[in-house]
Amino acid sequence: MGSPEPDELSRLLAEHETHLAVERGLSANTLSAYRRDLRRYAAYLRSRDVRDPTAVGEPLVAAYVDELRCARADDGRRRFAPSSVARALVAVRSFHRFCVEEGIATDDPTEEVGAPTVPQGIPKALSEPEVEALVSGVTGDDPRSLRDRAILEALYATGIRISELVGLDLGDLDLTDGLVRVVGKGDRERVVPVGRSARAALEVYLEAGRPELLRRATPAVFVNARGGRLSRQSCWKIVRRAGERAGLGERLSPHVLRHSCATHMLDHGADIRVVQELLGHASLSTTQVYTKVSQERLRAVYEAAHPRARTLSPEAPPR
Repeated sequence: MGSPEPDELSRLLAEHETHLAVERGLSANTLSAYRRDLRRYAAYLRSRDVRDPTAVGEPLVAAYVDELRCARADDGRRRFAPSSVARALVAVRSFHRFCVEEGIATDDPTEEVGAPTVPQGIPKALSEPEVEALVSGVTGDDPRSLRDRAILEALYATGIRISELVGLDLGDLDLTDGLVRVVGKGDRERVVPVGRSARAALEVYLEAGRPELLRRATPAVFVNARGGRLSRQSCWKIVRRAGERAGLGERLSPHVLRHSCATHMLDHGADIRVVQELLGHASLSTTQVYTKVSQERLRAVYEAAHPRARTLSPEAPPR
C-alpha cells in the first residue's frame, strides 16, 4: 500500500463519522462530541507531521493523552477534566479500531493506552423539606397542575427515571394495590410500589386532569397539552420549573428526585438490595453510590446507638 495522500486523514475521519451515524446509529449530540474530539486529535497529529493513521503508534497516542491531561488554561486550572480526557480517548480509540476493521491498518495503537481515572460522582439529593417544597409548589386544580403534581409525586415515590415515567401506559398502573410496572434499561421489567401520597395525586390526575388534556386515543399515562404522550424533555422542563418556583435552581438535574428517593430510603433504614430492585440497577455497586451520600446520617446513627461512641465526660475519665 502506497503512502496516503495529504488529505487521507481527513477522508478517513469523514468515513469514520459516517460509520458512527449509519452503522452505529449514534445521536446527533454524541456525533458532535466525537467530531470535536477527533478534530483536536487530527490537529495534534498534523502538528507532528503525521497524516497517515497507520504511522501512529502507542507512544504517540499516549503522548496525546498526556498533553490533554496536562493542558492548563491561563488561570492555571486544567483545561480538560479527567472525564473529558477519557471521552477523548474513547473517540480516538473508535477511529483507530475503525481503521483496523476497514483493513487500512493492521494494529490498534490505542489498545494499551489507559484513560485517566474519573472520580465517581456522588448524586446530589435534595433534603426532605426541599422535596416537600418542590411538590407543594405546584398549586391549582387545572389539568396541567394536576398532571405536574402527579409527575413530581410519582418520580419521588418510585425513584423511576423520567424516561420510564413518560413511557408508562394506563395498563402499567395498579393503583388499587399501589403498584406500577416499569420497563427500564435493556427492556428489563420491574414492579415498584407507589406510596399513598403519589397514589392520591395520580388518581386525581387520571380522573380530573388527563381526560381534559386528551385529544386523541392514547394509552399514555402522562399527556401533553395536545393530547399526545409527554416527552422526556417536556417532563424535565416541568420538574425544572417546579424547582425554580421552590428556589432550588441549579440544585436540580433530570435524576434529582430519583437520587432523593434512593438517599432518603437508605437514610430511613431501607435495605440496599431493596433500593437496588426499586431503582432497577443491574449491579449492586451502582446502588452503593447512594450510600456515600448518607455518611453524615450513618455517623449520627452510630454515635447515637453505640455505647462507646459517645464522648467521655471529663469528670468521668476511663479507668
